[in-house]
Amino acid sequence: MQNAEGRRQNVSGVFFAFLMVAGVFAFWEIAVRLRGIPVYILPAPSRVAQTFLTQPLYFLEALSVTLGEALAGLTIGTLVGIAVAALVSLKPQLERGMMTLAILVKSTPLAAIAPLLTIWLGFGVLPKIIITALLTFFPTLVNVLVGLQSAERDMLDLMRVHRATHWQILVHLRAWLALPYLFAALRVAAPLALVGAVIAEWTGASSGLGRVMWLAYSNLNLPPMFAAIFVLSLSGMGAYGLIVWLEKKVIRWKG
Repeated sequence: MQNAEGRRQNVSGVFFAFLMVAGVFAFWEIAVRLRGIPVYILPAPSRVAQTFLTQPLYFLEALSVTLGEALAGLTIGTLVGIAVAALVSLKPQLERGMMTLAILVKSTPLAAIAPLLTIWLGFGVLPKIIITALLTFFPTLVNVLVGLQSAERDMLDLMRVHRATHWQILVHLRAWLALPYLFAALRVAAPLALVGAVIAEWTGASSGLGRVMWLAYSNLNLPPMFAAIFVLSLSGMGAYGLIVWLEKKVIRWKG
């Protein structure tokens, strides 16, 4: 009964979400047509869809480049964030210094870093991966560190009674407690990775959704720009949904 009720709630939630999105697009379409807004200011959704459908491979090939950069950066940023959080958990005296450096990286505007990396490393994928990794590193570090430090004193005392080492406590207790926090971080970091890759592509790239947007903006050709934005948004939604699905498969004890 509970599973059936849960499925009904999910179906109704998806249905209402679809209605809300459809209502927004319908209002957008009607407003553009009634007010006669020029296409170079705001194209109608139908015009954007037509632009995508006339050359889908163009947008999908650009998406594949951006996805590759985002996935590589997300992987690196996540692994580095987990490693630093584990190190701080094992050596608490390093927390202040590590967090200061992490906040410094987080506070530095990506718009200032991206052009420098492009100058230093060229127009290849490496600057995009680095920008994406920097963008996803901080939320992973903060969330995983909170998860590693969430072990209750009774649990820690029990492990110490059995003479567990700091490493054993980390692997057999803290890591399991940090899993939900890691997936919470990935829910934020996965869509951010796509945004970071696109921002990096704006500073110079030979392909990718960022380049598509930049070329469309430079020529005041907004339908391709909006089509690229929609492709990026749908990809971000897909990444978020994939993380949620993986979380349910990995953390089964959450119910």
